[in-house]
Amino acid sequence: MCEDPRPAGPALPPAGPHARPGRGTDDALARRDDAPTPRPTTTDDGGRELLAWLRDMRHHHPVHEDEYGAFHVFRHQDVLAVASDPSLYSSQLSRLRPGSQALSEQILSVIDPPMHRTLRRLVSQAFTPRTVADLEPRVTELATHLLDAVEGDTFDLITDFAYPLPVIVIAELLGVPPSDRTLFSSWSERMLQMQVADPADMQFGDDAGEDYERLVKEPMRDMHAYLQGHVTDRRARPGSDLISALVAARVEGEQLTDRQIVEFGALLLMAGHVSTSMLLGNTVLCLKDHPDIEAAARADRTLIPAVIEEVLRLRPPITVMARVTTRDTTLAGVKIPAGRMVVPSLLSANHDEQVFTDPQRLDLARDGRQIAFGHGIHYCLGAPLARLEGRIALEALFDRFPDFTPTDGATLRYHRDGLFGVKNLPLTVRRG
Repeated sequence: MCEDPRPAGPALPPAGPHARPGRGTDDALARRDDAPTPRPTTTDDGGRELLAWLRDMRHHHPVHEDEYGAFHVFRHQDVLAVASDPSLYSSQLSRLRPGSQALSEQILSVIDPPMHRTLRRLVSQAFTPRTVADLEPRVTELATHLLDAVEGDTFDLITDFAYPLPVIVIAELLGVPPSDRTLFSSWSERMLQMQVADPADMQFGDDAGEDYERLVKEPMRDMHAYLQGHVTDRRARPGSDLISALVAARVEGEQLTDRQIVEFGALLLMAGHVSTSMLLGNTVLCLKDHPDIEAAARADRTLIPAVIEEVLRLRPPITVMARVTTRDTTLAGVKIPAGRMVVPSLLSANHDEQVFTDPQRLDLARDGRQIAFGHGIHYCLGAPLARLEGRIALEALFDRFPDFTPTDGATLRYHRDGLFGVKNLPLTVRRG
């Protein structure tokens, strides 16, 4: 769903003896007495160690080059600077390896102006604010139906509610059978298992080995073939769904190609359901850490949008984005050559003490400068839908259960590095 950001793999692998020659500046790293400690690569502790590491990077290494030659950006103002200047920080990641084929090349998130402007206008003609707003009754109906199916006083929030809700919404929106969600799940689960050291390998896979073929390319091919079948059908038999609207979209004589529609549909299926599922899990966990906020939101439902916004700041589901420099530049005093990958940390920016006082506190009075959905021309097209689903889901949980809490003794499994959210969340509930 989100045009930007997108996972770029681990944001900073620890430096070591296996750096590839010519990809970074190993000799410079070796000379630095103040080189940072290795980056935590898991959020299994709820992100505490990672957030402490990011705080240190903001203070001492606000722009840092890793062993692969990628530059990581940690301060809010610098992340905004990167996201605001597509002429200098390009989204066209194919610039990194001109001889290689990137995983996606016709999707909004990896296209620069002027083509980006045309493509976004075409997609926006079909995926309108009215389209999202009109989904509210159906999202409410689905949330009620899913909670009706919950029996007893325990259930898994992710498996039984937070995963199926956005998947069904997006499937119905696109016009594909919601019953195929087991297919969508199998594709996303495989792709989200992929771990890489070099951030660029998530985009190309040249040096990522057989795992990249099995975990990324194969499910991506299957998803594209599945969606291509539906695009072909809508060109012959248009309906009232989003794929039909994308097929019909016209701007100044331009229209979307099959591949562009397929890649946008794949983005909706993948980013849309995964990010919203993590948002709902993160919301419940944050409220359990701030019971006063939960009590206030239960008593005054108009506070729920602010709750969702603060959870997005505290625990953005996708923690990094990726760019490539088009020319030599300097950021925060660090020289970055042309043609290098730049990886701004959305998670770090959202915890920057220079912008957010006491950043680890859930504060509903903040001014809305969080950037979980990116910034600039690549701001997430699906942000309104994610916010709508998050609000309705939390309202439904409050309506159904006077109390819910993570089940004692349950082990939470977190998504891989680059994502911030749980794969499971067993809850014990009290019914009204």
